Amino acid sequence: MENRSLQSASLPDQKLDYEKVSSSREFKNLISAKKKFLIPLSIFFLTFYFLLPLLSYYFTFLNAPLIGPISGAWVFAFAQFIMTWILCMIYVKKANRFDQMADDILKDRVNQGDKRL
Repeated sequence: MENRSLQSASLPDQKLDYEKVSSSREFKNLISAKKKFLIPLSIFFLTFYFLLPLLSYYFTFLNAPLIGPISGAWVFAFAQFIMTWILCMIYVKKANRFDQMADDILKDRVNQGDKRL
């Protein structure tokens, strides 16, 4: 197996052994936290996104006027834009935390002397 090195933007002069970093408990916790966040978020997004065409095709209740002459389908479609922006903002905030966790893992590895020269 080839020895890969990892270089962080915050640690430009340090090269770390990726296999040691990836086998650490902290790194596994980071990956687990990312999965626990991304999988439900993706399922929610895809479900909400595909509900409009499915409901419009199989049912007629979205054709009824909801707000004046505006049908429920238009309200649902507008809600998808709002949902996309909200999920994007949530993702950016959470991704910043994940990036900080990753930087902390790399800094800890450098401080512990896990350098590869």
